[in-house]
Amino acid sequence: MPRHNDPTSKLFYKGASDDFIVFVDDHDVLNRWRGDRSVPLADVLNGWKIFVTHKHGAQGVLDGASKASLENEFGTSNEDDCITQILEKGEYQSTISREQQGDTNFRNGPAYR
Repeated sequence: MPRHNDPTSKLFYKGASDDFIVFVDDHDVLNRWRGDRSVPLADVLNGWKIFVTHKHGAQGVLDGASKASLENEFGTSNEDDCITQILEKGEYQSTISREQQGDTNFRNGPAYR
């Protein structure tokens, strides 16, 4: 059965010291938030976490951003302020992961060795 083909929307912020990513629900809600700050951030974000890719671009390994890396890049370790800056200046990217097929030939033994 095919699975894992949901669209993923994120904002990529290329900083001076590191690259940061936050996940968002929808591009339309993000644009509405950019025009009207009365839209709650909880409606815009898909998880309240800032990720860092260690200068490997938007497709790098995602680690949680430390307070030190946030302080170095944004001048504050307050996640709300950092998320606001990423949402304002970040580049929107949306991808759809390709389908993954389950193991269909059980005669070959276990798929995970």
